[in-house]
Amino acid sequence: MLSRSNTPALHSMAGQMFQQALPGILNTTSPRAWAFALIGIHEYLQRLAGDRRASQIREELAGRLLTLYHSHRSDEWRWYEDRLTYCNAALPHALLMCGQSIPNTAMTEAGLESLNWLADLQHTDGDEGHFVPIGSNGFYQRGGERARFDQQPVEAQTMASACLEAYRSTGDKRWHKEARRAFEWFLGRNDLNLPVYDPTTGGCRDGLHPDRPNENQGAESTLAFLQTLLELRLAENTLQPTG
Repeated sequence: MLSRSNTPALHSMAGQMFQQALPGILNTTSPRAWAFALIGIHEYLQRLAGDRRASQIREELAGRLLTLYHSHRSDEWRWYEDRLTYCNAALPHALLMCGQSIPNTAMTEAGLESLNWLADLQHTDGDEGHFVPIGSNGFYQRGGERARFDQQPVEAQTMASACLEAYRSTGDKRWHKEARRAFEWFLGRNDLNLPVYDPTTGGCRDGLHPDRPNENQGAESTLAFLQTLLELRLAENTLQPTG
């Protein structure tokens, strides 16, 4: 077991590794890689706000996302690419987070607009409808047919996390409700009316097929459930909206 005396050394080592790895993200082309890096940079800068290089990379990546959004957006398609694939909510989450922290009003507005569009797209009809993520068996190409299945736990996790960020930023309780909607997908408020989380094992099934849950309980799925549960509990216990 690590003692508290080791904590500063571990923090220092983690910071050095982060700084060494960070510049490599600029050579990538994946918007999702940029988004997840931006979420990580945001947390890093909560502890080390004076790191100029990290701040510069944040502005560069966030600027790329905003440019993508403006180049692909239309009234009918408010998105960063011509296709919705996996972990979609991470993109507006990252842009909204950067818009608040840099700050940049255009980023905040684009993040909220795209997340609002995604939220409306990913639930059944009516305000009380259940969460329906983009299916992984074909995803959703602009102008094409949306895949309904297979539905993956990471979609519920990233959607809940993004909606909680929107709630923190705006104070609009609608976003807390959207986060709850995504979380309840794990508990059986979904297309099959079957739970994805398994309370007998503490694990989470790997998703929903058209006719049944995937009975495998992998680490990614279980962590997706646990992270969503943790974020919601923290929000309900401590969250104070800034808007």
